Amino acid sequence: MKKITMFLSIIMLLLLIVTGCTSTDAPGEKGQEIISAKEALKAAADEDIVLVDMQGASAYEAGHVKGAINISRSDITISVPVSNMMAPEEQIEKVLGERGISNDTTLIVYDNSNNMDAGRLWWTLKLYGHENVKVVSGGLNAMVKAGAEITKTLPNYRTAKYQIERKNKEMLISKAEILSLLNNPQEDVVFLDVRTPEEYLAGTVPGSVHLNYIKNNFPDGTFRSVRQIHTLYRDKGITPDKTIIMYCKTSIRAGNTYVALYNAGYRNIKIYDGAWLEWSSDTSLPVEMPDPSNLNASFQDAS
Repeated sequence: MKKITMFLSIIMLLLLIVTGCTSTDAPGEKGQEIISAKEALKAAADEDIVLVDMQGASAYEAGHVKGAINISRSDITISVPVSNMMAPEEQIEKVLGERGISNDTTLIVYDNSNNMDAGRLWWTLKLYGHENVKVVSGGLNAMVKAGAEITKTLPNYRTAKYQIERKNKEMLISKAEILSLLNNPQEDVVFLDVRTPEEYLAGTVPGSVHLNYIKNNFPDGTFRSVRQIHTLYRDKGITPDKTIIMYCKTSIRAGNTYVALYNAGYRNIKIYDGAWLEWSSDTSLPVEMPDPSNLNASFQDAS
């Protein structure tokens, strides 16, 4: 009896140790924002679901998944004060309404750009309060491999009314707010530069951790699993209990990283929309030149 009691005590102790070791697991619901191509094709058979192709207009016309409508990067961004910043409410309302999308439409989004444009649209829609949107892991290539029918025929759809009712400003951060955080550092805030190593070494926001956005993907372009995303970021000291502020050159690539982290349960995450293009154009702002010797081999092999 004593041996059984001791055995049970050891088991309980091990469980407590494991629980303690996973205390930094993300608080949010995991695995809900990214779906496989097979899941996307099955869901798209529902007439109440709209499949969105995020290719450029000419690429879309050259071939897209049958039934998919096109929303390109230029439809959801503006070029002032710098390129690829988030479009205002009225532009998003117009783009969605013209394509037959209403507030309660469920959207499934794919791209041909390493999940970054699909991620950017996902982030834009979530920020403007549209909850029913999923990203296809691996984009168009994955859809083709899953048996999607590719066509040049443009789909027919009726226009709809779309009205933005709220804006989640917690998903966004400005240049002025970043400067304030640099002047008043906080241990639980991480700046995340998701550009290539070459771009990072040419100058970065002071104190930024570097992790190329492409690392979120497998070589075939599909997203890494939730567990692997946790390991990848935890190894850089980026845990769900911290506030993570990410950017790239124009924060399009940051869309990939944002949805990857959110899908993994991270919630305290923001995109600096003006990104490096805005930051570097202001000569009054501080710039750090990282030491190349601090980059290990795995750090440099992303491109």
